[in-house]
Amino acid sequence: MTQELDALKLHEKLKGKLEIKSKQKITSQNLSLLYTPGVSFPCMEINKNPVKANDYTIAGNTVAVISDGTAVLGLGNIGAKASLPVMEGKSILFKELAGVNAFPIVLNTKSLEENIKVIKAIAPTFAAINLEDFSAPDCFEIENSLQELGIPVVHDDQHATAIVVLAGLINACKLTGKKFNELKIVLIGVGAAGTAVIKLLFESNEFTPKKLIAFDRKGALNNQRTDLIGHKKFLAELTECNFNGLLKEALEGADVFIGLSSANLLKKEDIQKMNKPIIFALANPFPEINPEEAIAGGAVIVATGRSDYCNQVNNALVFPALFKGLIEGKAKKLTPEIKLTAAKALADSVKPTKNKILPKPLDKNYVKKIAEAVKKAIKK
Repeated sequence: MTQELDALKLHEKLKGKLEIKSKQKITSQNLSLLYTPGVSFPCMEINKNPVKANDYTIAGNTVAVISDGTAVLGLGNIGAKASLPVMEGKSILFKELAGVNAFPIVLNTKSLEENIKVIKAIAPTFAAINLEDFSAPDCFEIENSLQELGIPVVHDDQHATAIVVLAGLINACKLTGKKFNELKIVLIGVGAAGTAVIKLLFESNEFTPKKLIAFDRKGALNNQRTDLIGHKKFLAELTECNFNGLLKEALEGADVFIGLSSANLLKKEDIQKMNKPIIFALANPFPEINPEEAIAGGAVIVATGRSDYCNQVNNALVFPALFKGLIEGKAKKLTPEIKLTAAKALADSVKPTKNKILPKPLDKNYVKKIAEAVKKAIKK
């Protein structure tokens, strides 16, 4: 309750976590340059060559953090207005961690077509677009429909989460001596984040596991299920899964558990069935199994999405640096190669231990490493 009251008081005191600040002090000498008539000259240059907007305006260095509030944190569909504190929070992380300007925009519509239409209409103001907290499956179609805007459009819940999970797995495997091509992975939760994690693992032979069994609320995604459509059918075909049992049966002999679902799904007895387990229990705010119980069950490495435990797997480790690299490298879109490069750079930015497989978000040293790696990947 103290944390709740403290958070409410701080937000009320700040009246929003962002402010608009001029980069240039306005004087009687420069007013005619900054506004009329001087402002007309960059307008005319941009009219002749729209790319010049990147040189003369915020369109060259600002990210739009956009949401319709349909899948916010662990809160679900709370609507556009209620999602605004999260979008503000994302925006200040962009600035604080990577020096990237960002601005929150919430859309008061649940219409897939209208979301796409509005984002296309406002895109000229920005260097990149961070789609945030859009629910599945609409999030996939929204992102796919915006890939030809000429600027990166990235659904952060998918790709930043997938990158940070892969980076954590890379270092967890280093510490345990496991090899990706020999891993048996069990994953539950095939919304935006879970889908992106699976796709990223299969986008490179280097990180493709021997077996991956993915679960939704009804059971394992396999080729025998007749109720699968869309991204779930795609995932069943991608993983070539033929498992038809329960989650706890799938854990028998598994090397890795990745949870992107809901709290308290597993007990220590379930962990005991696994092979030197790596546990990524990432449901927020409460993980699929508490770290203490996972360790009691024999887990070698345990990660959660929470900052009050060791090994926080947080997409804040990715999106500021990723967008910094995308913007500075003048990327037009996010590619699988860029994602894999970012994951490797994040993994390499820390000397891993069992209690620190990834840097902490406020360490900041990893930001430059990821951004530079992303820029190099863009140039290839």
